[in-house]
Amino acid sequence: MSDQSPEPFRYDAQVDPGEKRQFRYEVGETYLGDPVEIPVTIINGQHAGPRVFLTAGIHGDELNGVKVLQEVAARFSPAEVHGTLVCLHVVNVPGFQTQQRDIPIYDQDLNRSFPGREGSNTAGRMAHQVYSRFIQQCDLGIDFHTSTRNRTTMFHVRADTSAPEVQRLAEAFGANVVLAGAGDVGSLRTVATADGIPTITVEMGKAHRFQRPLIDRGNVGVENVLAEYDVLPEATVAEPAWRKVLGGDQEKRWLRADTGGLVEMEWGPTPLVHEGDSICTVSDHFSTEEHIVEAPFTGILVGVLENPVALPGHPLCHLARIDTETHTEIEAEIDRGEFDGYRAFGLRWMGDGEEAE
Repeated sequence: MSDQSPEPFRYDAQVDPGEKRQFRYEVGETYLGDPVEIPVTIINGQHAGPRVFLTAGIHGDELNGVKVLQEVAARFSPAEVHGTLVCLHVVNVPGFQTQQRDIPIYDQDLNRSFPGREGSNTAGRMAHQVYSRFIQQCDLGIDFHTSTRNRTTMFHVRADTSAPEVQRLAEAFGANVVLAGAGDVGSLRTVATADGIPTITVEMGKAHRFQRPLIDRGNVGVENVLAEYDVLPEATVAEPAWRKVLGGDQEKRWLRADTGGLVEMEWGPTPLVHEGDSICTVSDHFSTEEHIVEAPFTGILVGVLENPVALPGHPLCHLARIDTETHTEIEAEIDRGEFDGYRAFGLRWMGDGEEAE
C-alpha cells in the first residue's frame, strides 16, 4: 500500500484523498415522499491504504455503536489516516427514529436483507443502497450491535473465523470472547465476508442507552484494527489479557425457560458460573412452584435476560463453555477488578455508569 497513490472514494459523488466529508445519503423515502437519509462520514486519508467501513444502528434501538462511530468520526483526520474510513452512523434511520429494532410498520429486519436489490421491499431497497454505494467499495468492516430489548450481552465479537482474514480481523479488535460462526443469512457480516470483505460483528451491552465503559472498549477495538492494518501506522495493537474463541454446539448454549413465570436472576457478581450453580429461578405468582435453572457446565454468561418475566421457551441466558486455562485467566481478571460491564453484587448488570444498590 505504501507505494500506491491514494484514490478518491466514489459513491454517487466522490471524496478525494485528504478530504473529510460528512453528509446525509438517501436510501429510501417515507409515506409522504420525504427522503430517508442516513448520516455518513468519509475520511479519505492523504496516504494510500485499506478502506474500512464501520456501521451502527442497523437495528434502530441499538445505540452503543452509534456513539462509537460519532467519536471515531470526530477523532481522526485525513492527515493521519492511511486509507479510508467509511462511517455509516445510523443505517436503520426509520427504526432509530422510533427507537425499535426493525423497520417500522412491516417489522422488516434490515440485518437479514443484505445485499438487497432495487426492486425489493423497503428493507431490501435500503440494504441495496447501503451495500452497493458504500460497503462494496471497502476492504474490511466492523458492524456494531447490542443485545435486543429486555436482554443484555457481554462485550464480544462474532466472526467466521474459518476464514483466515476474518480471524485476523477478529483477533486484532481485541475482545476477550469471539463467538465463531458464519452468521445469519442476509446479515451484513455474512454477505460482506462471502464477497471477500472480511467483516466482524461487535456485540456490546443493552439497547436503548449509552454504556460508557463499553463504548470506550469499542473505540479501543477500532484503533486496534486500524493499527493492525496500518491505517494508523503509528498506533499499536492492545492485546487483551485473555482471549477465547468459542464455536460448535457443545461450547455455547441458550438456556430457556421450561415454564412461564417470574424470573429472579441469582448469578453473580461476575459472569463466571460453575456447573451446577443456580443461574435463576422461575416461579409462579403464588410461590407454589419454583423451577431452578442450573448451569449445565462451567462457563461465562455471554447474554442474560433482563425482563423479569418469561414464557415457556423464552431465552434466559447464553452460556459459553470455558476450559481450565481460560477459567484461571478469568479468575485472575476478576481478582484485578477488571470485569467492567458486568452485573455487580448480584443485583444488576453494570457498564452504563450505574452504581449497584
